[in-house]
Amino acid sequence: MTVELISVGTEILLGNIVNTNAAWLSEQCARLGLSCYYQSVVGDNAVRLKEQIQQALNRSDIVILTGGLGPTTDDLTKETAAQLMGKGLVMDMHSLKRVEAYFKARRIEMTENNKKQALCPEGAMVLDNDNGTAPGLILEENGKRMILLPGPPNELHPLFEQQVKPYLQKLSPEIFYSRTVKLCGIGESKAAAMIQDMIDAQTNPTIAPYAKTGEVHLRVTARAKDEQEGKKLVKPVIRELKKRFGEMVYTTKEERTLEEAVVKLLKKNKMSITCAESCTGGLLAGRIVNVAGASSVFQTGYVTYANQAKRRLLGVKKSTLREFGAVSTQTAKEMASGALAAAKADVAVSITGIAGPDGGTARKPVGLVYIGCSVQGHTIAQEYRFSGNREKIRDNAVSAALTLTRRCILENCSKKE
Repeated sequence: MTVELISVGTEILLGNIVNTNAAWLSEQCARLGLSCYYQSVVGDNAVRLKEQIQQALNRSDIVILTGGLGPTTDDLTKETAAQLMGKGLVMDMHSLKRVEAYFKARRIEMTENNKKQALCPEGAMVLDNDNGTAPGLILEENGKRMILLPGPPNELHPLFEQQVKPYLQKLSPEIFYSRTVKLCGIGESKAAAMIQDMIDAQTNPTIAPYAKTGEVHLRVTARAKDEQEGKKLVKPVIRELKKRFGEMVYTTKEERTLEEAVVKLLKKNKMSITCAESCTGGLLAGRIVNVAGASSVFQTGYVTYANQAKRRLLGVKKSTLREFGAVSTQTAKEMASGALAAAKADVAVSITGIAGPDGGTARKPVGLVYIGCSVQGHTIAQEYRFSGNREKIRDNAVSAALTLTRRCILENCSKKE
């Protein structure tokens, strides 16, 4: 079956908000075995919205609309969809009571226009919204289905998971089950070359490489009758990928990030970590402390943007800065070893570089970054050359630092065994 997504809202067209709903829904529909060939964004205009919905109904079995279900006059999704399906709007007393209860529980006066949210197309399946006021709706007519969902992601996601997903599962005879193998310390082209034979021979499941910032993700997808069969089909492929990439595989869990993998590794080995950052200005520390429970391994970090701070807080030698410069292997190593001593940590990672757009020279161009890592007294530093704008260079530096840290911890632990 085919599904089409229509996101409604002028604020999306103007770029005031990022349309994350379309990406999330696309992934969910793919997992359910639904083919999505078209996506669109329409502003709060009745004529254009009507044209877009009609076009979608002509070429797709299911149309999912997000947004435009609120209480204001420019919320037109429900009215337009009902008109195209030849349905009138009636007050759904169940939904009205839920809207009233929502405001009462928060001790907020409910204005009259909020009753509009309880108006539902005749014969529609009403989906209770436990995280907002506007209910979701499912309309069926002449073999076509329209699913209307609220725009806020914190309302859309649980409503889809709990009520829309079971509905769609009954319509599709098969599903797509996916697992992701996440790699660090390798580029996309090299990773693809290492599994080219598997890609050439693939039928079901399939493998698709994706380049991420400082990482490569291998999505393994199987077409199956249910999740149990899907798991069985992808299992041997996952096993082979782990065998080929070894320690470069940091997780096979979709939701796990590289920083989570590093924090987990630190906890496992009962190690603490600190950071000494120059050009990244605390981004690395931010990634680490964004992990729940990171306080058990991370207590302090250092942002030493100026040379004086590198000397005062980390003990970087004046002679090192004079002879080699702040952006150098020597400085990165002294930053790491200095942070290790100052924080009394087991692991320290340092970053120093030129993020641009200015400051580069022929000898030391923009994108040149040195990353140091000290694990229980053993210190190394590596040179990296990143391209792109300032933001991209800094993001790549953080990802590379996490990758190097993970590798150094693994090597240190293997020596002890």
